[in-house]
Amino acid sequence: MKHFFQTIWSKWKLVILPVLIKWGIPGAGAVAVMDSSTIPVPMDALIAVWVWKDQSHFWAYCLMAAIGSAIGGLLPYALGRAGGELFILKRVNRERYERMKLRFEKQEFLAMAIPSALPPPTPWKAFVFAAGVFEMRVAPFMLAVFTGRLVRWLILSLLVIKLGPGAVGVVQHHALTVLLVVGGIALIGFAIWWRRKRKTGEIPDHPLSS
Repeated sequence: MKHFFQTIWSKWKLVILPVLIKWGIPGAGAVAVMDSSTIPVPMDALIAVWVWKDQSHFWAYCLMAAIGSAIGGLLPYALGRAGGELFILKRVNRERYERMKLRFEKQEFLAMAIPSALPPPTPWKAFVFAAGVFEMRVAPFMLAVFTGRLVRWLILSLLVIKLGPGAVGVVQHHALTVLLVVGGIALIGFAIWWRRKRKTGEIPDHPLSS
């Protein structure tokens, strides 16, 4: 079985991936589908190569890759929706699970859009799995992934056009800083939103109490 997977992986790297890369703009969508659904691919590096070679169409590569990522993400999302609740309940009690679910539901769009916009090592598939577990609706899920990915790759493309393909290394080098800054901004924004909702009475002081 191990040899089988090694053979598949080797064919993917040496045959399938180079073909998809040569497809250009459609290839960006196809590779993004595979990256989000099953086989990890260094999408940032590929976007940089595509954009550097065809700068006038940078927006098209970003658009197609974002669409592909949203479509590919439906697989781990479906896995989470199918049996993820039992998986999580084996690790946390029901009360904590309900609290996690409530927090996710109150900010589900940002909970998917922000991780989708962040570079590695953000555990993106874990957020996708959680979206399925907590039954985020498909349309908002795909829109959040599309939005986050599009923002991420548009910014990367502009950096590549200005700094060259080495911009990928700059982004990865400062990935933790970006993660902390964006995460901090998101937490502050959510805290402000939560406080306003509490004042208007839309959110009770003890949402889990009956």
